[in-house]
Formats: sequence, C-alpha cells, structure tokens
Amino acid sequence: MRSRSGSSATQKSPLRARVMDFITSTAILPLLLGCVGLFSLFKLLQWLRMRAYIRNAVVVITGATSGLGRECARVFHAAGARLVLCGRNAEALEELSQELAASRAPEVQTHKPYTVTFDLADPGAIAGAASEILQCFGHVDVLINNAGISYRGAIVDTSPDVDKRVMETNYFGPVALTKALLPAMIRRRQGHVVAISSIQGKISLPFRSAYAASKHATQAFFDCLRAEVEQHDIEVTVISPGYIHTNLSLNAVTADGSKYGVMDETTAQGRSPVQVAQDVLAALGKKKKDVVLADLMPSLAVYLRTLAPGLFFRLMASRARKERKSKHS
Repeated sequence: MRSRSGSSATQKSPLRARVMDFITSTAILPLLLGCVGLFSLFKLLQWLRMRAYIRNAVVVITGATSGLGRECARVFHAAGARLVLCGRNAEALEELSQELAASRAPEVQTHKPYTVTFDLADPGAIAGAASEILQCFGHVDVLINNAGISYRGAIVDTSPDVDKRVMETNYFGPVALTKALLPAMIRRRQGHVVAISSIQGKISLPFRSAYAASKHATQAFFDCLRAEVEQHDIEVTVISPGYIHTNLSLNAVTADGSKYGVMDETTAQGRSPVQVAQDVLAALGKKKKDVVLADLMPSLAVYLRTLAPGLFFRLMASRARKERKSKHS
C-alpha cells in the first residue's frame, strides 16, 4: 500500500508542477506587460507635461552665447519657448538669434528670440537689463541663471580683486538679476528661477577656491529663495553639473587675473553640453528642486563629505599635493 501511494504521489508531482508553471506563466506575463505599459504611459505623460510646461513660456537665459547656455538656447527653442538671450557680446547674441530663427522644430511652433546685451558683473547694468528683459514679452516665466566664470589658482597667491570678480559674475550678478525680476513673478503668482551651479557648490576642490566659494553661495541663496517664494507658487531649481566639455577652463581666471587658457583633462572628458541642456529641460519640466548632474565619483564625494568628512579632507589634501607636484614638475 505504501508503495502504491508513494508511486501515485510521484506521478502526480510532475503534473502538479506543470500545472503550476502554466498558471504562473500565464499570470505573470500579462502582469509584466501591464507594468511595462503603465511605465511607458507614465514616461509619456511626463514628456508631454514637460513639453507643455515649456511651450510658449518666456525663458531668459544668461550666458547664452557659448557652452551650456548656447545649447540650452537651442534645446528650449526647439521645445517652443519664447527666448530672451542675454550676454556681453551683442554680435554673438544676434548671430545665435538668427540661427535659431532660421531653424524649425517638428510639431512645435517656434519663436524668434529677443536679445539683451549687458555684463552681469556690472552692478549698474542689472536694473536696466531687467527692465529691457520684461519689455520683450511683458513678463518672464523662467529665468535660467547660467552665466559664469571659472578660476584656477592657489589661495595664497590670489588677489582679493580676483575673488571679487568671480563672485560678481557667479553670485552677485545672478542674485541681483533674480531680485530685479522676482517682483513681477510674485505679482503673477507664476515663475521658475533656475540656478546653474556646480558640483563644486556642494564640495570644494583645491586650487578652485574662488569658484567653489561662489557656487556654495549660489546654492545657499537659492535654497533660501525656494523656501521664501513657495507661498507665491514660484519654483526654484538648482542644477549642479559635474565637468562639462565647454571652454569654461580655457576662459578661467588665474590668481593674478590673467586668462588660464588651458583645457583641463577633466573638462575635455566632461559630459556633452547638449546632453546637459536636455537634462536641464527635463528637470524644469518635472519641477525638480535640486539636481546633481555628475558622474558616480563626484556624486559619491558629496555623500562622503557629509558621512565621512575626515576621509574626504584627507583625499582633498592628497589631491592638492598631487596637483602642486604636477605644476612644479
């Protein structure tokens, strides 16, 4: 009897297994397909919302004639934004404006950009520039504070005038322009302020003191601004990219105020400004508050600075020794 029952159980086991496999497979497959479908629908809705958010919006971009600013102009123009391009070089601004006006984007109505020429580092130019910006379309929906200057040098060798120059361009200028345009946004209860900061606004690298200081100040100011204007339904986004393949290091100032004129290896191997500009557009469309656009190691360094500061400081000291040695070799 035991032998028969054991044999019967053995015979039933493969059949039971096949039945369970069939039930499991037929249940999981539609579930997986459904999950994929829902995820695809979610991403599509996100994309449509992003496009709708930017389409016909008045977007002001500072530092628009080169690097990330130029690519942001192209990306936002293709998304249907009404652009106000700002910079110091009137000829370069007009050239970019004509380029964009001649381009067409599929399924999106594009608009001829306006241009406003001024130096962000000149405190006396900000009020007039803000007034001219508002006259272009009557209001501003999005302000992208992108203009900036980099720095390379040892603290002990750097003139305070150089520190002030970097701070004027990277911090005081964007702050002044933001304050000049903010009241109009508050009256409309609508607006989005964007600060293009840097990963160096979260961690500090040796021989980048003036730049890192300006970006730390930028991060702090716009974090405060976000909290204060939330009651007026105004969004604030801080974007912190890592290295971008632009001319930023070439145009950096040195300890004595002269031009650095060197394409750093890290900059040369940086992300494409086109890709970063697309990420900026996506961050705005999703109304993100704070975005880090950096590779794995710089991103980990941000957490290391908080969780293991002693180790972080030793690594930075080691980096400083290596940089100092390479300069003297």
